Amino acid sequence: MDDFFDRAVNFEEEYERAGYAEGLEAGRKLGAAEGRELGIEHGFDIGKDLGFYRGWAQEWLRAASAHPDIVPARALKKLQAIIDAVNDVPTINDENANYEARAKSIQLKGSTAARIIGSNVAKLPDFDDTVKIWVFDEIVNGKKLIDIINTEHENVKYLPGHKLPTNVVAVPDAADAVKDATHIVVVIPHQYIQNLLDSIHGRVLPNARAISLIKGIAISNHGMTTMTQIIHRTLAIPVASLSGANIANEIAEEKYCETTIGCSDPEEAIVWRSLFNTPYFQVNCVSDVIGVEFCGALKNVVAVGAGFIDGMGLGNNTKAAIIRIGFLEMRRLAMHISGARIQDATFMESCGLADVITTCYGGRNRRLAEEFVLTGKPMPQLEQDLLNGQKLQGYLTAGEVHSYIDSSGITDHFPLFTNIYSICYQGKAPRTIFDGLNVDFSRDTLTPSPML
Repeated sequence: MDDFFDRAVNFEEEYERAGYAEGLEAGRKLGAAEGRELGIEHGFDIGKDLGFYRGWAQEWLRAASAHPDIVPARALKKLQAIIDAVNDVPTINDENANYEARAKSIQLKGSTAARIIGSNVAKLPDFDDTVKIWVFDEIVNGKKLIDIINTEHENVKYLPGHKLPTNVVAVPDAADAVKDATHIVVVIPHQYIQNLLDSIHGRVLPNARAISLIKGIAISNHGMTTMTQIIHRTLAIPVASLSGANIANEIAEEKYCETTIGCSDPEEAIVWRSLFNTPYFQVNCVSDVIGVEFCGALKNVVAVGAGFIDGMGLGNNTKAAIIRIGFLEMRRLAMHISGARIQDATFMESCGLADVITTCYGGRNRRLAEEFVLTGKPMPQLEQDLLNGQKLQGYLTAGEVHSYIDSSGITDHFPLFTNIYSICYQGKAPRTIFDGLNVDFSRDTLTPSPML
């Protein structure tokens, strides 16, 4: 027990540095070693990863509570938050899961993209007409959601009112979905990505290609790891990225918008564009894969700040100021964390400025942050109340960004990101978002930092 407690105290420091997503993964690994034995001893249901989380967190909480002189109160709160999250873990649903598109047989996860790709492949001679969509096998109105999609051609829970093409077929197994796929499209909350990739590892063709639609990145004190890097390292295949000012319901209603694909291979970029481009969903391709991902993730943090402004009812002038400062802090962080690897021109694509604007006015991260101010409820509870448990990236990415800038000693250069973190995680009042915002961005220069 003493040995376990010593490891738990050491892990608390790692958790502080690594941020929420990496902290959970490290907790899973520690729990796999310690949580099983200790969890069973105390009667917990120890099984797979969730069992490891629960056994590890419960035992650490018990041990830590006995030593308040050593373990800070914030650590106890984090442990209880992990336990609560495990006990109320959301299902991986249609809008937050995995797409697989493949030559000769297309597989796709996510209703909005399924409508686009399903329609496009019917016109492309090099692709099979069938689009398989990986769907969590949940019950909706007394019926399996998979059966509803396959018979009524509508995702009545996550995209109601919008019919899917008849060539879209729902399947319950991601590993089966990627079998024989040459093109794989991945969309899942970034904190779940590794478990998903592990489940399909070994099922992917060696000549397959992937594209990530995930608007999240993993940032720690060491630097930044993008979703394309994680996918590439696990599946050993080339990976592109897609991001833009793309609110799902508006796309489903076929309202004109743009998006950006980042792909280092020009020929492969043409293939990806053929799968996604429509008269109402215009695709522009750039070579900056990492930059497209970075913009897609960081704009969610800015949207949280915009939502705080809306919650306080401070008007458009104030909101515009927050958006401008947030956009410049995004650019500054890109310079610091990646040096010249992220191209400045990418910030003017749909994945950059346009996505910041639309997310700060119409996105769910903004909405949740507004409700956070109006109701005082924590973000996870608001996700459950307003979004059926769907996970949003804004406040999670804010925690990861803070872990990097804090460990790098540069919080003074990112006052808005720092203030957003403090409001989300430290209980600071929303009006503290304005503290220290008088920052000069005019002399920003590229400052290389290691890429993981």
